[in-house]
Amino acid sequence: MAQPLTQHLDQPLRPKGKQRVRSRGRQPQKTQQETPDERTSPADVPVPEPRPADAQKTGAATGEEQKTEKAPDASSQLNEEKSRQAREARPEPSPPEPSAREPSVETESEPEPPPEVPIPTQRPDNTAEPQAEPPDVAPQPPEKPADGGDRKMLPDPRSADRPGENMPADEVACRERLKALGVEFEEHKAESDPEIGCSIPYPIVIKTLNKSVAIGPGTELNCSMAEAAARFTADVVQPAAKAEFGTEVKSISQASAFVCRPRHGTRKLSEHAFGNALDIAGFTLSDGRKIEISPSPPEKDAKFLNAVRKAACGPFKTVLGPGADADHALHFHLDLEPRRHGGTFCK
Repeated sequence: MAQPLTQHLDQPLRPKGKQRVRSRGRQPQKTQQETPDERTSPADVPVPEPRPADAQKTGAATGEEQKTEKAPDASSQLNEEKSRQAREARPEPSPPEPSAREPSVETESEPEPPPEVPIPTQRPDNTAEPQAEPPDVAPQPPEKPADGGDRKMLPDPRSADRPGENMPADEVACRERLKALGVEFEEHKAESDPEIGCSIPYPIVIKTLNKSVAIGPGTELNCSMAEAAARFTADVVQPAAKAEFGTEVKSISQASAFVCRPRHGTRKLSEHAFGNALDIAGFTLSDGRKIEISPSPPEKDAKFLNAVRKAACGPFKTVLGPGADADHALHFHLDLEPRRHGGTFCK
């Protein structure tokens, strides 16, 4: 007896043909299985699910394998996937550093670091004063040349002058003029040094330049230079002192007269070597005031000294003083060096 159809109204009818297909080629459960590709894929890359078309194509090929393999439990596969993702997310421990004795393969070609870290040089203490150490060997002065010919003075015709048995007429006449000017003097023995070349055949030592002006200390000159100094004092020095200070010069201080030496730094004999030069260092007035020659004297003294220095160029052939060079910073140098055409050198 056939059962009524009303009993199964709440259930859809299932065609028999479809049931056969489902039982014959049952779709595999969509479970997440590990494949070799999935194991190596990064954890953050999702595994794409197979499309329906691909599933139908591969279903027949894998049907036999799925029959023999039992489908794993879905919960266990989920736990395994979570643990795998956790392992991949966890950073791998870094390999142990190679020891200093056994370098790794990567660093084998690189140079080994020094066993000790170099320590920078300590800065010297600025507060401590450096102490100079004495040299191992004391510096030696330069050796003198074996041949001393280069230090020999250049020849001067006056170096050959020697006194005769009788004083020449010009020397006698010069002494007569000195007496007329009021110059007090004494005769001195002849000066001669053949090795150097200095020579004064008939020197004198003057004590005064006239009756009122003394000069000292002892001033040894040739007669011509003594006469020029006496006339210069009377004609230039005394009038300049009266004009500037209202008084006369009482004495003159000389720094050098006859000295047997060459000119400074040369091989030429100085005019002092022939008693033909006089260096004046200062003047003393009748009231006791002293006028000293210097690079920067007081204003009134400077005016007097400049007048004397300027007027000396002519009566004397060479005039030097402060500003000419360091050797003449504190005195006037006056001489009668013979020059061509009676020329002068004043500086």
